[in-house]
Amino acid sequence: MQFSNFVSLSFPTENSLITQSRFMLLESVLIFFILLAVLSYLKFYNLQRHSYFSGSWWFWLLLTGVACSCAVGVKYMGLFTYMLLLAIAGLHFWHMIGDQNLSNVSLMCHFLARGLALIIIPVAMYLSFFYVHLTLLYRSGPHDQIMTSAFQASLEGGLARITQGQPLEVAYGSQITLRNVLGKPMQCWLHSHTNTYPIRYENGRGSSHQQQVTCYPFKDVNNWWIVKDPGMQQLVVSNPPRPVRHGHIVQLVHGITTRYLNTHDVAAPLSPHSQEVSCYIDYNISMPAQNLWRVEIVNRESDTDVWKTILSEVRFVHVNTSAVLKLSGASLPEWGYRQLEVVGEKLSKGYHQSMVWNVEEHRYGKSQEQKEREVELHSPTQMDISKNLSFMAKFTELQWKILTLKNEDTEHKYSSSALDWITMDTNIAYWLHPTSGAQIHLLGNVVTWASANIAALVYTCLSLWYLIRRRRKIYDVPEDAWQLWVSAGGICVGGWAVNYLPFFLMEKTLFLYHYLPAVTFQILLIPIVLQHLSDHLCRSLLLKSMFSALIVAWFSSVYFVYCTFRPVTYGEPSLSVTELKDLRWKDSWNILIRKQ
Repeated sequence: MQFSNFVSLSFPTENSLITQSRFMLLESVLIFFILLAVLSYLKFYNLQRHSYFSGSWWFWLLLTGVACSCAVGVKYMGLFTYMLLLAIAGLHFWHMIGDQNLSNVSLMCHFLARGLALIIIPVAMYLSFFYVHLTLLYRSGPHDQIMTSAFQASLEGGLARITQGQPLEVAYGSQITLRNVLGKPMQCWLHSHTNTYPIRYENGRGSSHQQQVTCYPFKDVNNWWIVKDPGMQQLVVSNPPRPVRHGHIVQLVHGITTRYLNTHDVAAPLSPHSQEVSCYIDYNISMPAQNLWRVEIVNRESDTDVWKTILSEVRFVHVNTSAVLKLSGASLPEWGYRQLEVVGEKLSKGYHQSMVWNVEEHRYGKSQEQKEREVELHSPTQMDISKNLSFMAKFTELQWKILTLKNEDTEHKYSSSALDWITMDTNIAYWLHPTSGAQIHLLGNVVTWASANIAALVYTCLSLWYLIRRRRKIYDVPEDAWQLWVSAGGICVGGWAVNYLPFFLMEKTLFLYHYLPAVTFQILLIPIVLQHLSDHLCRSLLLKSMFSALIVAWFSSVYFVYCTFRPVTYGEPSLSVTELKDLRWKDSWNILIRKQ
């Protein structure tokens, strides 16, 4: 009896896959491409034995690479299966090297063919996806703020309209706004206003009562600063301009209040282990100004690099204390207008993006008088210098954001841990009818998921048993059956492992749907185990008949569970409160019940 066709019915009766596909969510497309990649590679591998380099051989090999590229293009999770197939292909090629019937030229051709189809073409396709993406989507959008200033300035509209025509090189006398590179908890700019720190905080600690310096998440005239040469009094750019380079000492003068950016050995308001940052006010007390800062260009190519608008990422190191200007991310109380705290962090505590800033808006100051300067700060710039990023620069930044960006709201009503998925101790409510009890939940078929877990356990135990026995020169199954058991089962168990275990290392909000690619591989393992048990352990006709009857009973229970949960898979028909309560087979499931 062939169980592969029979057990394939478990996919159309798998409630979670139905729900996910009906909402057109990415996991369904991802599963399609990773299964297509696995199928294509197995087709290619079977042809490898007798008709390599034929048309069908090339077709399935190329389709494997194309499917892998599409899987990674849908979600980065596709990379797990891609890496698995690369490892399997590498292992198979390693075995080919030991084949004395293949010449060196033939081996080289096989190697180049696999490298072309499984590495070069997928990488080229993946790059092409984003080339088309970035070519078509060249305008500014509502979520640009998560990208760097350079990326935003390369888009049409938005920041590009503000920064177009800005001078490229920051010089002494430049008027600038400084954006924190981290962009968390939100994008913000170095800011000051006339208000001072409270003489004493709520916890009883005292402050310097100097002018507040914060990071403000909106465009504002109080975000403008003037880069001043400590050895000169002028606040305008000379002719020709004198550019600021890596390692130069500068003073940063607040454009509106003309006070100097300062830090000293006073504890910050919310980060007492860091130094307070302020704009210096002379109270005629024994607290002299400490307003010298050394410019360090983080992404410099040489130690003589010029500080550039948008492109340069810089740190400001305080000359007197070696503290680094840093965004702490804490929100100040009402006296600070809920703006974000800026502190002086000791350099010995290491490097972080919160210590890095870039010039976003920039003009060459021309007015020495304060009133004229305030008018100048509101006026547009005139010089025209392009700051377009190359495709590879945009591509690299976008990939990094995809990899590292995570939702700050780490808690969600339906979030779960990876351990909850195996036993399906969680669910997700996708839809609720506004008046009736009709609803849709992401819930798997309990029997199918339990069977998949049992199949994985049986496969692992049997494999260990066979390995021990084979070590003792005892061969319980024929060699061809053993190779099929290892290869087919290895792909399924390996596919489950690579699509599941990495989530234990991820610092992100996790949901049940993240487990769907892994459980798909587990379900594929069920017919492999059943077929092996039937062929090699059920030796008598009676045992085979009983085993077949057991499979029929098993599938009947799968279908029964599918029908039972069909109303919350398709959202119809509407169920009563009692019927909804009956569907709560586990206390951890959150079935929505309206209050009467």
